[in-house]
Amino acid sequence: MAPRRLVEVYLDLLSQPCRAVHILLNCTKTPHTVRTVALRKGENRTPDFTKLNPMQKVPVMVDNGFVLTESDAILKYLAIKYDMPEHWYPHQPERRAKVDEYTAWHHTNTRLHAAKVFMLEVLLSAQSGSQVDEARLNRALSQLDDTLDKLESMFLRRQPFLCGDDITVADLLAVCELMQPLGGGRDVLQQRPQLQRWRSRVQSAVGESFDQAHAVLYAVRDRRKAKL
Repeated sequence: MAPRRLVEVYLDLLSQPCRAVHILLNCTKTPHTVRTVALRKGENRTPDFTKLNPMQKVPVMVDNGFVLTESDAILKYLAIKYDMPEHWYPHQPERRAKVDEYTAWHHTNTRLHAAKVFMLEVLLSAQSGSQVDEARLNRALSQLDDTLDKLESMFLRRQPFLCGDDITVADLLAVCELMQPLGGGRDVLQQRPQLQRWRSRVQSAVGESFDQAHAVLYAVRDRRKAKL
């Protein structure tokens, strides 16, 4: 019988969903191979990668020929397939549904609004060399504020993690998005003690894999600071 190949993940760690996948695999010590795809170099548009994912996006997971191209699906598949601790994606239907509820909401809320702040403050100004559009940035920050209000009132409430008493894949998706504006030197949780405590709990739960995944983002932040 042919030996089983390690699961492969195609990642760029400046991408928030890629970091979520990276953290899950590392903190659970799941054997895997990382294939780096540098978006800034256009490596996601090569013929080989386009064949793998016609959408030309990361992350991508390949498990013995089985390909997945969406972070939400990848995280849940890995948790089930590799028999990770049950809290990551609970078996019990109501608890699992709470994770699914957050991840369905995530894409047009936490992800959209935190990413927009980073795009306006870091990416667009870096690409064009122009000043940050303050009016657009303020609108984006206002939208993000509304999302942070809902994270506190709808999801966290009086529980330690977004979906209950234990960390789940939902917390990984959320925390990686909310870290992203830090690349521009902006901590969007600075005035949010409840969310700051949640972020600290997530960091403690995943250990050193948190900073390993965010090293590229910290480097972006430090380079920007050095230029100011």
